[in-house]
Amino acid sequence: MNTPMVQPSPMLFFETANAYQRTAALKAAVELGVFTAIGNRGATALEVAARCQAAERGIRILCDYLTIVGFLIKVKEGEAYSLTPDSALFLDQSSRAYLGGSLDFLLSSTLTTPFENLAASVRAGGAASPEESTVVPEHPVWVKFARAMMPLMAMPAQQMVEIVPVSPNSPLRVLDIAAGHGLFGISFAQKYPKAEIVAQDWPAILEVAKQNAASMGVGNRYSTLPGSAFDVDFGIGYDLVLLTNFLHHFDPETNEKLLRKTHSALKTGGRAITLEFVPNEDRVSPPGAAMFALMMLGTTPRGDAYTFAELDSMFRIAGFSPSEVHDVPAGVSRILISPKS
Repeated sequence: MNTPMVQPSPMLFFETANAYQRTAALKAAVELGVFTAIGNRGATALEVAARCQAAERGIRILCDYLTIVGFLIKVKEGEAYSLTPDSALFLDQSSRAYLGGSLDFLLSSTLTTPFENLAASVRAGGAASPEESTVVPEHPVWVKFARAMMPLMAMPAQQMVEIVPVSPNSPLRVLDIAAGHGLFGISFAQKYPKAEIVAQDWPAILEVAKQNAASMGVGNRYSTLPGSAFDVDFGIGYDLVLLTNFLHHFDPETNEKLLRKTHSALKTGGRAITLEFVPNEDRVSPPGAAMFALMMLGTTPRGDAYTFAELDSMFRIAGFSPSEVHDVPAGVSRILISPKS
């Protein structure tokens, strides 16, 4: 039986070349408050236009585009729009899981400029110039990250607390390396009343983390350790060390140096808890994790999206026992638990 030939199509080329319009449409909708204007009851283009103080024609064309790409549903014989479940949860400002503010970081010029000439990074094998690297000391983009990305990390933080077994009645010392917004350490403090958190990061970023800890009711058990993760003295005696979305910025040798330091900071039987984009061994699946390697190519000198085997090897070289890996439900990251030998 002959297999039918699939005709070549230029659609992938055109969809990719025009993908900037998809980003621009989402950004415009968030800026105008379109998803919030539609809300849980739906709305016509005229109603949305009035609520957003925009032209009806502009809103109609924008909402039709957002329907085509999957953010909206067109109802009532094409006269009104409603939110998809994802848009209702993540893009309506009345939702506690609202993610629109994260665009301030995700679409910042620090992250987008390197991709205007990605070929230069490909030739160099990393960020084409020091100005395009996000890992220079005290880079201001990480303050923006800390302020904008906390809602996006709320679910992974809660899932980490559930995945990592901890005795509820014992004292718990937690070191949160490159804490950023601080939500991962804060989540452990909220669940475990005897938990003491030490957050390490650059001073300006730690101000954001301290504000979050105070507002979430754990400020009295939240201390800070300002400076570079590679230079500051962590101290010793920690039960857990958190490494969330950090190792992907560096080459394996640099990570191994940090992990040896982490190993020394842990108690015997303590654990390093890592959240990372972890592609499969084929490096092309799952898409969300595997694609992240391109972001590291454009914005860091030697960063990468590491496979589980690569991460486990780094930890073993640093003195840890074999790691175990857990998927994060409804996310693109995985959690590694690496016990101290």
